[in-house]
Amino acid sequence: MLNSSLHDPAHASRLAGLIATPLLLLAAMAYTGFNPLLLADGDTAGTLWRFVADFFPPSRDGAFLHDLLRETATTLAIASSGLALAVLLGLPLALLTSRALDRDHLCGDAPACPWQWLQRLLRAVLIVLRGVPDLVWALLLVRAAGLGSLPAVLALGLAYGGMLGKVYAEILESQPPQAAAALAASGASRLAVFGYTLLPQAASELISYSVYRWECAIRASAVMGFVGAGGLGLLLDTSMRMLNGGEVGSLLLLFAALVALTEGVSRVSRAAIHSRAGGAALAAGTLSLLALSLLWLWPQWRAAPFDIAGLWRFAQEFLRPTLRSDFLVQVGSSVLETLLVSALGSALAFIGGALLALPASNRGPRWLRAPVQLLLNFLRGTPDLLWGALAVLALGLGPAAGVLALAVHTSGVLGRLFAQTLENTPPDAEAALRHSGAGHLACLCYGLLPQALPQWLAYTLYRWENNIRIAAILGLVGAGGLGQQLYLALSLFQLSNAATLILAMLLLSWGVESFSRWLRQRLQ
Repeated sequence: MLNSSLHDPAHASRLAGLIATPLLLLAAMAYTGFNPLLLADGDTAGTLWRFVADFFPPSRDGAFLHDLLRETATTLAIASSGLALAVLLGLPLALLTSRALDRDHLCGDAPACPWQWLQRLLRAVLIVLRGVPDLVWALLLVRAAGLGSLPAVLALGLAYGGMLGKVYAEILESQPPQAAAALAASGASRLAVFGYTLLPQAASELISYSVYRWECAIRASAVMGFVGAGGLGLLLDTSMRMLNGGEVGSLLLLFAALVALTEGVSRVSRAAIHSRAGGAALAAGTLSLLALSLLWLWPQWRAAPFDIAGLWRFAQEFLRPTLRSDFLVQVGSSVLETLLVSALGSALAFIGGALLALPASNRGPRWLRAPVQLLLNFLRGTPDLLWGALAVLALGLGPAAGVLALAVHTSGVLGRLFAQTLENTPPDAEAALRHSGAGHLACLCYGLLPQALPQWLAYTLYRWENNIRIAAILGLVGAGGLGQQLYLALSLFQLSNAATLILAMLLLSWGVESFSRWLRQRLQ
Protein backbone atom coordinates (compact mmCIF):
# COMPACT_ATOMS: atom_id res chain seq x y z
CA MET A 1 0.00 0.00 0.00
CA LEU A 2 2.82 2.36 0.89
CA ASN A 3 4.69 1.63 -2.33
CA SER A 4 1.65 2.34 -4.50
CA SER A 5 0.98 5.64 -2.71
CA LEU A 6 4.54 6.78 -3.37
CA HIS A 7 4.55 5.71 -7.01
CA ASP A 8 5.39 8.55 -9.39
CA PRO A 9 3.10 8.28 -12.45
CA ALA A 10 5.61 10.30 -14.50
CA HIS A 11 8.57 8.13 -13.49
CA ALA A 12 8.82 6.34 -16.85
CA SER A 13 8.68 9.53 -18.93
CA ARG A 14 11.18 11.29 -16.64
CA LEU A 15 13.58 8.34 -16.90
CA ALA A 16 13.19 8.21 -20.68
CA GLY A 17 13.92 11.93 -20.91
CA LEU A 18 16.96 11.57 -18.64
CA ILE A 19 18.38 8.86 -20.90
CA ALA A 20 17.38 10.37 -24.25
CA THR A 21 18.65 13.92 -23.64
CA PRO A 22 22.40 13.16 -23.38
CA LEU A 23 22.15 10.71 -26.29
CA LEU A 24 20.53 13.37 -28.48
CA LEU A 25 23.16 15.93 -27.46
CA LEU A 26 25.96 13.49 -28.31
CA ALA A 27 24.35 12.88 -31.71
CA ALA A 28 24.13 16.66 -32.23
CA MET A 29 27.82 17.03 -31.36
CA ALA A 30 28.72 14.34 -33.89
CA TYR A 31 26.58 15.90 -36.66
CA THR A 32 27.80 19.47 -36.13
CA GLY A 33 31.42 18.44 -35.56
CA PHE A 34 31.54 20.33 -32.27
CA ASN A 35 34.28 19.00 -29.99
CA PRO A 36 34.98 21.02 -26.81
CA LEU A 37 38.48 19.52 -26.68
CA LEU A 38 39.39 21.50 -29.81
CA LEU A 39 39.34 24.65 -27.68
CA ALA A 40 42.21 23.20 -25.66
CA ASP A 41 44.26 22.51 -28.79
CA GLY A 42 47.46 24.54 -28.79
CA ASP A 43 47.15 25.92 -32.32
CA THR A 44 43.47 26.86 -31.90
CA ALA A 45 43.98 28.47 -28.51
CA GLY A 46 47.09 30.29 -29.76
CA THR A 47 45.34 31.76 -32.80
CA LEU A 48 42.37 32.89 -30.74
CA TRP A 49 44.55 34.31 -27.96
CA ARG A 50 46.66 36.34 -30.39
CA PHE A 51 43.55 37.87 -31.91
CA VAL A 52 41.92 38.60 -28.54
CA ALA A 53 45.18 40.01 -27.14
CA ASP A 54 45.06 42.65 -29.88
CA PHE A 55 41.87 44.01 -28.25
CA PHE A 56 44.08 45.63 -25.63
CA PRO A 57 44.73 48.44 -25.31
CA PRO A 58 41.46 49.69 -26.87
CA SER A 59 41.80 52.22 -29.67
CA ARG A 60 41.94 55.89 -28.63
CA ASP A 61 42.28 57.34 -32.11
CA GLY A 62 40.37 60.64 -32.30
CA ALA A 63 38.72 60.01 -35.67
CA PHE A 64 37.63 56.51 -34.62
CA LEU A 65 36.21 57.75 -31.30
CA HIS A 66 34.26 60.45 -33.17
CA ASP A 67 32.79 57.79 -35.46
CA LEU A 68 32.12 55.62 -32.40
CA LEU A 69 30.07 58.33 -30.68
CA ARG A 70 28.11 59.08 -33.87
CA GLU A 71 27.26 55.44 -34.54
CA THR A 72 26.40 54.86 -30.87
CA ALA A 73 23.80 57.63 -31.10
CA THR A 74 22.51 56.08 -34.34
CA THR A 75 22.31 52.62 -32.73
CA LEU A 76 20.35 53.93 -29.72
CA ALA A 77 18.05 55.89 -32.04
CA ILE A 78 17.44 52.83 -34.26
CA ALA A 79 16.70 50.64 -31.23
CA SER A 80 14.31 53.19 -29.68
CA SER A 81 12.47 53.97 -32.92
CA GLY A 82 12.31 50.29 -33.89
CA LEU A 83 10.89 49.31 -30.52
CA ALA A 84 8.30 52.12 -30.70
CA LEU A 85 7.20 50.78 -34.10
CA ALA A 86 7.12 47.26 -32.63
CA VAL A 87 4.85 48.39 -29.77
CA LEU A 88 2.54 50.17 -32.22
CA LEU A 89 2.33 46.91 -34.19
CA GLY A 90 2.45 44.32 -31.39
CA LEU A 91 0.07 45.82 -28.83
CA PRO A 92 -3.00 46.01 -31.12
CA LEU A 93 -2.29 42.50 -32.38
CA ALA A 94 -2.02 41.27 -28.78
CA LEU A 95 -5.36 42.88 -27.89
CA LEU A 96 -6.99 41.22 -30.89
CA THR A 97 -5.49 37.75 -30.36
CA SER A 98 -5.34 37.38 -26.56
CA ARG A 99 -7.80 34.90 -25.06
CA ALA A 100 -7.88 37.05 -21.93
CA LEU A 101 -10.22 39.51 -23.72
CA ASP A 102 -12.48 37.00 -25.49
CA ARG A 103 -16.10 37.06 -24.29
CA ASP A 104 -16.43 33.29 -24.64
CA HIS A 105 -13.49 32.93 -22.27
CA LEU A 106 -14.67 35.60 -19.78
CA CYS A 107 -18.46 35.18 -19.88
CA GLY A 108 -19.05 31.76 -21.42
CA ASP A 109 -20.67 33.19 -24.57
CA ALA A 110 -20.72 31.10 -27.72
CA PRO A 111 -17.59 31.84 -29.77
CA ALA A 112 -18.17 33.65 -33.05
CA CYS A 113 -16.77 31.63 -35.96
CA PRO A 114 -15.62 34.61 -38.11
CA TRP A 115 -13.83 36.13 -35.10
CA GLN A 116 -12.00 32.84 -34.45
CA TRP A 117 -10.83 32.70 -38.07
CA LEU A 118 -9.63 36.32 -37.85
CA GLN A 119 -7.67 35.51 -34.68
CA ARG A 120 -6.05 32.51 -36.36
CA LEU A 121 -5.03 34.70 -39.29
CA LEU A 122 -3.55 37.37 -36.99
CA ARG A 123 -1.66 34.73 -34.97
CA ALA A 124 -0.21 33.46 -38.25
CA VAL A 125 0.89 37.03 -39.03
CA LEU A 126 2.66 37.18 -35.66
CA ILE A 127 4.42 33.88 -36.42
CA VAL A 128 5.64 35.23 -39.76
CA LEU A 129 6.84 38.51 -38.25
CA ARG A 130 8.86 36.94 -35.44
CA GLY A 131 9.82 33.81 -37.38
CA VAL A 132 12.04 35.79 -39.75
CA PRO A 133 15.10 36.99 -37.76
CA ASP A 134 15.51 40.77 -37.45
CA LEU A 135 18.83 40.68 -39.29
CA VAL A 136 17.20 38.81 -42.17
CA TRP A 137 14.43 41.43 -42.31
CA ALA A 138 17.17 44.08 -42.46
CA LEU A 139 19.05 42.17 -45.15
CA LEU A 140 15.91 41.87 -47.28
CA LEU A 141 14.98 45.54 -46.85
CA VAL A 142 18.51 46.70 -47.67
CA ARG A 143 18.61 44.52 -50.78
CA ALA A 144 15.17 45.79 -51.82
CA ALA A 145 15.24 49.50 -50.98
CA GLY A 146 18.80 50.59 -50.28
CA LEU A 147 21.30 51.15 -47.47
CA GLY A 148 20.72 53.18 -44.32
CA SER A 149 19.15 53.21 -40.89
CA LEU A 150 15.51 53.16 -42.05
CA PRO A 151 15.66 49.47 -43.09
CA ALA A 152 17.04 48.71 -39.60
CA VAL A 153 14.14 50.52 -37.89
CA LEU A 154 11.59 48.73 -40.09
CA ALA A 155 13.30 45.36 -39.52
CA LEU A 156 13.20 45.79 -35.73
CA GLY A 157 9.59 46.96 -35.89
CA LEU A 158 8.50 43.91 -37.87
CA ALA A 159 10.46 41.23 -35.98
CA TYR A 160 9.94 42.67 -32.50
CA GLY A 161 6.31 43.50 -33.28
CA GLY A 162 5.72 39.77 -33.73
CA MET A 163 7.55 38.97 -30.49
CA LEU A 164 5.78 41.67 -28.46
CA GLY A 165 2.38 40.67 -29.83
CA LYS A 166 2.88 37.07 -28.69
CA VAL A 167 4.35 37.87 -25.26
CA TYR A 168 1.93 40.72 -24.50
CA ALA A 169 -0.97 38.34 -25.22
CA GLU A 170 0.54 35.71 -22.91
CA ILE A 171 1.09 38.29 -20.14
CA LEU A 172 -2.57 39.36 -20.35
CA GLU A 173 -3.69 35.73 -20.27
CA SER A 174 -1.68 35.11 -17.07
CA GLN A 175 -3.59 37.80 -15.11
CA PRO A 176 -6.47 36.94 -12.69
CA PRO A 177 -9.64 37.05 -14.85
CA GLN A 178 -12.26 37.93 -12.20
CA ALA A 179 -12.28 41.73 -12.66
CA ALA A 180 -12.14 41.45 -16.46
CA ALA A 181 -15.01 38.94 -16.45
CA ALA A 182 -17.17 41.20 -14.26
CA LEU A 183 -16.60 44.21 -16.54
CA ALA A 184 -17.18 42.15 -19.71
CA ALA A 185 -20.44 40.81 -18.25
CA SER A 186 -21.67 44.40 -17.87
CA GLY A 187 -21.30 44.87 -21.65
CA ALA A 188 -17.96 46.70 -21.73
CA SER A 189 -15.98 46.64 -24.97
CA ARG A 190 -12.76 44.69 -25.48
CA LEU A 191 -10.71 47.89 -25.24
CA ALA A 192 -12.49 49.01 -22.04
CA VAL A 193 -11.87 45.63 -20.38
CA PHE A 194 -8.19 45.99 -21.22
CA GLY A 195 -7.87 49.59 -20.09
CA TYR A 196 -9.73 49.32 -16.79
CA THR A 197 -8.77 45.82 -15.57
CA LEU A 198 -5.98 43.99 -17.36
CA LEU A 199 -3.71 46.99 -18.01
CA PRO A 200 -3.49 48.05 -14.33
CA GLN A 201 -2.83 44.43 -13.35
CA ALA A 202 -0.20 43.73 -16.01
CA ALA A 203 1.43 47.19 -16.42
CA SER A 204 4.57 46.37 -14.45
CA GLU A 205 5.18 43.12 -16.33
CA LEU A 206 4.41 44.70 -19.72
CA ILE A 207 6.84 47.56 -19.08
CA SER A 208 9.51 45.23 -17.72
CA TYR A 209 9.35 43.04 -20.82
CA SER A 210 9.31 46.07 -23.13
CA VAL A 211 12.47 47.45 -21.50
CA TYR A 212 14.08 44.01 -21.84
CA ARG A 213 13.19 44.07 -25.53
CA TRP A 214 14.75 47.54 -25.80
CA GLU A 215 17.97 46.02 -24.46
CA CYS A 216 17.69 43.27 -27.08
CA ALA A 217 16.94 45.88 -29.76
CA ILE A 218 20.15 47.75 -28.91
CA ARG A 219 22.16 44.56 -29.36
CA ALA A 220 20.31 43.77 -32.59
CA SER A 221 20.74 47.25 -34.06
CA ALA A 222 24.42 47.17 -33.09
CA VAL A 223 25.07 44.42 -35.66
CA MET A 224 22.78 45.52 -38.50
CA GLY A 225 25.66 47.40 -40.06
CA PHE A 226 26.96 43.95 -41.09
CA VAL A 227 24.28 44.01 -43.82
CA GLY A 228 24.45 47.75 -44.54
CA ALA A 229 21.72 48.98 -42.18
CA GLY A 230 23.77 51.53 -40.21
CA GLY A 231 24.81 51.76 -36.58
CA LEU A 232 27.76 50.31 -34.70
CA GLY A 233 27.72 47.16 -36.82
CA LEU A 234 29.25 49.10 -39.70
CA LEU A 235 32.27 50.00 -37.54
CA LEU A 236 32.43 46.48 -36.12
CA ASP A 237 32.35 44.87 -39.56
CA THR A 238 35.09 47.20 -40.84
CA SER A 239 37.29 46.65 -37.77
CA MET A 240 36.88 42.87 -37.98
CA ARG A 241 37.74 42.80 -41.69
CA MET A 242 40.83 44.95 -41.09
CA LEU A 243 41.81 42.79 -38.06
CA ASN A 244 42.07 46.00 -36.01
CA GLY A 245 41.91 44.52 -32.51
CA GLY A 246 42.18 47.87 -30.73
CA GLU A 247 39.01 49.15 -32.41
CA VAL A 248 37.20 45.88 -31.66
CA GLY A 249 38.29 46.25 -28.03
CA SER A 250 36.77 49.73 -27.84
CA LEU A 251 33.54 48.41 -29.34
CA LEU A 252 33.40 45.55 -26.81
CA LEU A 253 33.79 47.99 -23.92
CA LEU A 254 31.01 50.09 -25.40
CA PHE A 255 28.70 47.07 -25.74
CA ALA A 256 29.27 46.21 -22.06
CA ALA A 257 28.49 49.83 -21.11
CA LEU A 258 25.27 49.74 -23.14
CA VAL A 259 24.17 46.57 -21.33
CA ALA A 260 24.83 48.24 -17.97
CA LEU A 261 22.86 51.28 -19.16
CA THR A 262 19.83 49.24 -20.16
CA GLU A 263 19.90 47.31 -16.87
CA GLY A 264 19.85 50.61 -14.99
CA VAL A 265 16.95 51.86 -17.12
CA SER A 266 15.09 48.60 -16.47
CA ARG A 267 15.47 48.92 -12.69
CA VAL A 268 14.36 52.56 -12.71
CA SER A 269 11.38 51.76 -14.97
CA ARG A 270 10.15 48.91 -12.76
CA ALA A 271 10.39 51.14 -9.69
CA ALA A 272 8.76 54.15 -11.37
CA ILE A 273 5.59 52.35 -12.47
CA HIS A 274 4.43 51.84 -8.86
CA SER A 275 3.69 55.56 -8.33
CA ARG A 276 1.65 58.08 -10.31
CA ALA A 277 4.54 60.58 -10.45
CA GLY A 278 6.99 57.85 -11.45
CA GLY A 279 4.68 56.62 -14.20
CA ALA A 280 4.30 60.14 -15.57
CA ALA A 281 8.09 60.64 -15.52
CA LEU A 282 8.59 57.30 -17.27
CA ALA A 283 6.08 58.23 -19.99
CA ALA A 284 7.71 61.66 -20.46
CA GLY A 285 11.18 60.12 -20.65
CA THR A 286 10.02 57.54 -23.20
CA LEU A 287 8.41 60.16 -25.44
CA SER A 288 11.50 62.41 -25.16
CA LEU A 289 13.80 59.54 -26.12
CA LEU A 290 11.61 58.72 -29.11
CA ALA A 291 11.50 62.36 -30.23
CA LEU A 292 15.30 62.71 -29.96
CA SER A 293 15.75 59.44 -31.87
CA LEU A 294 13.56 60.59 -34.75
CA LEU A 295 15.28 64.00 -34.86
CA TRP A 296 18.67 62.26 -35.06
CA LEU A 297 17.63 59.82 -37.79
CA TRP A 298 15.54 62.18 -39.94
CA PRO A 299 18.52 63.85 -41.75
CA GLN A 300 19.87 60.37 -42.62
CA TRP A 301 16.50 59.32 -44.01
CA ARG A 302 16.24 62.46 -46.12
CA ALA A 303 19.74 61.94 -47.49
CA ALA A 304 19.05 58.28 -48.36
CA PRO A 305 15.32 58.02 -49.15
CA PHE A 306 13.61 54.65 -48.98
CA ASP A 307 12.91 53.19 -52.44
CA ILE A 308 9.28 52.07 -52.18
CA ALA A 309 9.17 51.14 -55.87
CA GLY A 310 12.29 48.99 -55.45
CA LEU A 311 10.65 47.25 -52.50
CA TRP A 312 7.60 46.42 -54.60
CA ARG A 313 9.71 45.06 -57.50
CA PHE A 314 11.74 43.01 -55.01
CA ALA A 315 8.58 41.56 -53.44
CA GLN A 316 7.14 40.56 -56.83
CA GLU A 317 10.25 38.58 -57.72
CA PHE A 318 10.77 37.30 -54.20
CA LEU A 319 7.34 35.71 -53.85
CA ARG A 320 8.14 32.84 -56.22
CA PRO A 321 9.98 30.26 -54.08
CA THR A 322 12.15 27.57 -55.65
CA LEU A 323 10.66 24.10 -55.21
CA ARG A 324 13.22 21.97 -57.13
CA SER A 325 13.81 18.66 -55.37
CA ASP A 326 17.62 18.95 -55.39
CA PHE A 327 17.46 22.41 -53.81
CA LEU A 328 14.89 21.28 -51.23
CA VAL A 329 17.28 18.49 -50.18
CA GLN A 330 19.97 21.13 -49.54
CA VAL A 331 17.49 23.23 -47.59
CA GLY A 332 16.47 20.21 -45.50
CA SER A 333 20.10 19.54 -44.61
CA SER A 334 20.55 23.18 -43.58
CA VAL A 335 17.35 23.08 -41.50
CA LEU A 336 18.63 20.05 -39.59
CA GLU A 337 22.01 21.72 -39.12
CA THR A 338 20.40 24.92 -37.79
CA LEU A 339 18.12 22.96 -35.46
CA LEU A 340 20.99 20.97 -33.96
CA VAL A 341 23.20 24.06 -33.59
CA SER A 342 20.44 25.86 -31.67
CA ALA A 343 19.61 22.86 -29.46
CA LEU A 344 23.22 22.01 -28.60
CA GLY A 345 24.19 25.64 -28.05
CA SER A 346 21.19 26.15 -25.74
CA ALA A 347 21.96 22.98 -23.77
CA LEU A 348 25.59 23.99 -23.24
CA ALA A 349 24.42 27.49 -22.26
CA PHE A 350 22.15 25.94 -19.61
CA ILE A 351 25.22 24.37 -18.03
CA GLY A 352 27.24 27.59 -18.33
CA GLY A 353 24.42 29.74 -16.97
CA ALA A 354 23.84 27.38 -14.04
CA LEU A 355 27.53 27.48 -13.08
CA LEU A 356 27.62 31.30 -13.20
CA ALA A 357 24.23 31.95 -11.57
CA LEU A 358 25.12 31.18 -7.95
CA PRO A 359 28.22 33.42 -7.72
CA ALA A 360 26.34 36.17 -9.60
CA SER A 361 23.41 36.13 -7.15
CA ASN A 362 23.15 37.26 -3.55
CA ARG A 363 23.38 33.60 -2.51
CA GLY A 364 27.06 33.41 -3.48
CA PRO A 365 30.25 34.89 -2.00
CA ARG A 366 30.05 38.68 -1.85
CA TRP A 367 33.60 39.17 -3.18
CA LEU A 368 32.82 37.10 -6.30
CA ARG A 369 29.49 38.70 -7.19
CA ALA A 370 30.67 41.85 -9.01
CA PRO A 371 33.31 40.12 -11.22
CA VAL A 372 30.87 37.39 -12.29
CA GLN A 373 28.14 39.94 -13.03
CA LEU A 374 30.62 41.85 -15.19
CA LEU A 375 31.45 38.61 -16.99
CA LEU A 376 27.75 37.97 -17.65
CA ASN A 377 27.37 41.52 -19.00
CA PHE A 378 30.33 40.93 -21.31
CA LEU A 379 29.03 37.56 -22.56
CA ARG A 380 25.54 38.76 -23.41
CA GLY A 381 26.52 42.32 -24.31
CA THR A 382 28.89 41.20 -27.06
CA PRO A 383 26.75 40.67 -30.19
CA ASP A 384 26.15 37.07 -31.19
CA LEU A 385 27.53 37.73 -34.68
CA LEU A 386 30.83 38.87 -33.16
CA TRP A 387 30.95 35.69 -31.07
CA GLY A 388 30.24 33.83 -34.31
CA ALA A 389 33.17 35.54 -36.06
CA LEU A 390 35.50 34.71 -33.14
CA ALA A 391 34.24 31.12 -33.09
CA VAL A 392 34.92 30.77 -36.83
CA LEU A 393 38.44 32.04 -36.17
CA ALA A 394 38.88 29.42 -33.42
CA LEU A 395 37.16 26.39 -34.98
CA GLY A 396 36.99 27.22 -38.69
CA LEU A 397 33.95 27.57 -40.95
CA GLY A 398 30.93 25.41 -40.22
CA PRO A 399 28.24 24.61 -37.65
CA ALA A 400 30.68 23.88 -34.80
CA ALA A 401 31.47 27.60 -34.69
CA GLY A 402 27.75 28.34 -34.44
CA VAL A 403 27.40 26.00 -31.46
CA LEU A 404 30.27 27.70 -29.63
CA ALA A 405 28.98 31.22 -30.36
CA LEU A 406 25.46 30.39 -29.16
CA ALA A 407 26.73 28.64 -26.03
CA VAL A 408 28.94 31.57 -24.99
CA HIS A 409 26.42 34.33 -25.72
CA THR A 410 23.44 32.51 -24.22
CA SER A 411 25.40 31.57 -21.08
CA GLY A 412 25.48 35.29 -20.32
CA VAL A 413 21.72 35.66 -20.89
CA LEU A 414 20.72 32.58 -18.90
CA GLY A 415 23.26 33.26 -16.15
CA ARG A 416 21.57 36.61 -15.44
CA LEU A 417 18.06 35.12 -15.53
CA PHE A 418 19.09 32.14 -13.39
CA ALA A 419 20.70 34.46 -10.81
CA GLN A 420 17.48 36.50 -10.59
CA THR A 421 15.53 33.27 -10.04
CA LEU A 422 17.83 32.28 -7.16
CA GLU A 423 17.40 35.70 -5.57
CA ASN A 424 13.59 35.49 -5.86
CA THR A 425 13.35 31.93 -4.50
CA PRO A 426 11.80 31.79 -0.97
CA PRO A 427 14.45 30.83 1.63
CA ASP A 428 12.13 28.71 3.80
CA ALA A 429 13.31 25.30 2.53
CA GLU A 430 16.97 26.26 2.92
CA ALA A 431 16.35 27.60 6.43
CA ALA A 432 14.58 24.39 7.47
CA LEU A 433 17.48 22.26 6.22
CA ARG A 434 20.03 24.54 7.87
CA HIS A 435 18.23 24.32 11.22
CA SER A 436 18.25 20.53 10.94
CA GLY A 437 22.06 20.62 10.70
CA ALA A 438 22.50 20.27 6.93
CA GLY A 439 25.62 21.74 5.34
CA HIS A 440 25.79 24.51 2.75
CA LEU A 441 26.01 22.08 -0.20
CA ALA A 442 23.04 20.04 1.02
CA CYS A 443 20.96 23.21 1.47
CA LEU A 444 21.86 24.22 -2.08
CA CYS A 445 21.12 20.83 -3.67
CA TYR A 446 17.97 19.93 -1.73
CA GLY A 447 16.55 23.30 -0.73
CA LEU A 448 17.39 25.92 -3.37
CA LEU A 449 17.95 24.19 -6.71
CA PRO A 450 14.76 22.05 -6.73
CA GLN A 451 12.70 25.25 -6.43
CA ALA A 452 14.70 27.12 -9.08
CA LEU A 453 15.08 24.29 -11.62
CA PRO A 454 11.58 24.43 -13.20
CA GLN A 455 11.97 28.16 -13.88
CA TRP A 456 15.50 27.58 -15.21
CA LEU A 457 14.18 24.99 -17.65
CA ALA A 458 11.36 27.32 -18.73
CA TYR A 459 13.86 30.15 -19.35
CA THR A 460 16.08 27.79 -21.36
CA LEU A 461 13.17 26.67 -23.53
CA TYR A 462 12.13 30.29 -24.11
CA ARG A 463 15.69 31.11 -25.04
CA TRP A 464 15.86 28.13 -27.41
CA GLU A 465 12.95 29.69 -29.33
CA ASN A 466 15.10 32.80 -29.76
CA ASN A 467 18.27 30.83 -30.46
CA ILE A 468 16.70 29.08 -33.43
CA ARG A 469 16.52 32.51 -35.09
CA ILE A 470 20.08 33.40 -34.04
CA ALA A 471 21.38 30.06 -35.37
CA ALA A 472 19.70 30.85 -38.67
CA ILE A 473 21.72 34.07 -39.09
CA LEU A 474 25.11 32.96 -37.76
CA GLY A 475 25.77 31.60 -41.23
CA LEU A 476 26.24 35.21 -42.33
CA VAL A 477 29.71 35.02 -40.74
CA GLY A 478 30.39 31.44 -41.87
CA ALA A 479 28.88 29.44 -39.01
CA GLY A 480 26.78 27.14 -41.21
CA GLY A 481 23.04 26.52 -41.35
CA LEU A 482 20.30 28.34 -43.23
CA GLY A 483 21.95 31.75 -42.85
CA GLN A 484 24.95 30.74 -44.95
CA GLN A 485 22.74 29.61 -47.83
CA LEU A 486 20.52 32.70 -47.52
CA TYR A 487 23.46 35.10 -47.64
CA LEU A 488 24.77 33.32 -50.75
CA ALA A 489 21.35 33.42 -52.44
CA LEU A 490 20.85 37.14 -51.77
CA SER A 491 24.42 37.97 -52.79
CA LEU A 492 23.79 36.28 -56.14
CA PHE A 493 20.28 37.85 -56.36
CA GLN A 494 18.72 34.37 -56.42
CA LEU A 495 15.53 35.69 -54.86
CA SER A 496 13.47 32.55 -55.47
CA ASN A 497 16.02 30.49 -53.55
CA ALA A 498 16.03 33.11 -50.78
CA ALA A 499 12.23 32.90 -50.53
CA THR A 500 12.42 29.12 -50.05
CA LEU A 501 15.08 29.49 -47.36
CA ILE A 502 13.01 32.08 -45.46
CA LEU A 503 9.97 29.80 -45.64
CA ALA A 504 12.16 27.09 -44.11
CA MET A 505 13.16 29.51 -41.33
CA LEU A 506 9.50 30.26 -40.63
CA LEU A 507 8.54 26.58 -40.46
CA LEU A 508 11.54 25.79 -38.26
CA SER A 509 10.77 28.68 -35.90
CA TRP A 510 7.10 27.66 -35.67
CA GLY A 511 8.02 24.03 -35.03
CA VAL A 512 10.50 24.87 -32.25
CA GLU A 513 8.02 27.27 -30.60
CA SER A 514 5.28 24.61 -30.66
CA PHE A 515 7.60 21.92 -29.26
CA SER A 516 8.95 24.29 -26.61
CA ARG A 517 5.42 25.25 -25.53
CA TRP A 518 4.49 21.56 -25.26
CA LEU A 519 7.58 20.85 -23.15
CA ARG A 520 6.87 23.80 -20.84
CA GLN A 521 3.35 22.52 -20.27
CA ARG A 522 4.69 19.06 -19.43
CA LEU A 523 7.16 20.56 -16.95
CA GLN A 524 4.51 22.57 -15.08
